[in-house]
Amino acid sequence: MSNDNTPPEEPQVPERPLEGEAGAQQPPPGPVPAEPPRSGRRRLADGLWPPRISRAQLIVALLLFVLGLGLAIQVRSNSDSSAPLRGARQEDLVRILDELDGRTKRLEDEKQKLEDQRKELESSSNQAEEARRQTVEKERQLGILAGTVAAQGPGIALKITDTKGQVRSDQLLDTLQELRAAGAEAIQINGVRVVAGSYFSDEGGGVSIDGKKITQPYEFRVIGRPQDLEPALNIPGGVVQTMEKEQATVAVTRSAKIVVDALRAAKQPDYARSSSS
Repeated sequence: MSNDNTPPEEPQVPERPLEGEAGAQQPPPGPVPAEPPRSGRRRLADGLWPPRISRAQLIVALLLFVLGLGLAIQVRSNSDSSAPLRGARQEDLVRILDELDGRTKRLEDEKQKLEDQRKELESSSNQAEEARRQTVEKERQLGILAGTVAAQGPGIALKITDTKGQVRSDQLLDTLQELRAAGAEAIQINGVRVVAGSYFSDEGGGVSIDGKKITQPYEFRVIGRPQDLEPALNIPGGVVQTMEKEQATVAVTRSAKIVVDALRAAKQPDYARSSSS
């Protein structure tokens, strides 16, 4: 036996590499489990949510919203303006169409008259005499419109009896505008000649026209085509229905001769002068 005092060697334990260090043993590669197939509805939902909106898309969406809102307001406004005609009877609608046709015909007649006058001036052998004749005729027409001369002709008499005192100046003004739109050429209310510059205002116990107070009953004398004037007052939502809602009584009478004899003084303009002088 040998007397070797060398201590026996300790068994070597392999060092474990720290996690994350190079050389660390990785789990052996293996097959990755496959994801379950997604349905078409699921893929569509994943594509739509969460939404991916760019700045340009947001601006376009805002503009489309504003445009849609404007169209909705316009449609609502048009619907409201045509509401009085929705419940109208067929006879009333036919009468409204006839009135519109009448207005169109009056405009065409006026256009034809002006063209005839132009042709007469161009073809007349004595142009100076023809011009003088047309000037006198135009002066007469302007005098009727200005209220400086009396007028007579076919038309209607309109009487509004307001015992409740509910009729106001704006309603009488609406009546006047409706008559003018229907072709009225001369109008007188309770002895006051109404012209283009006339104004209406409320005054205690009545209405004032051009500063002159009038009281009910309000009596209109209107020269024009009766077949156009009377239907204009009786259309659905028109003058007669409006006055009746205010518990006023309206009477319309056609006449072959209406006299408008209330006159206005001719007013000399302060600043306007003829450009030909």
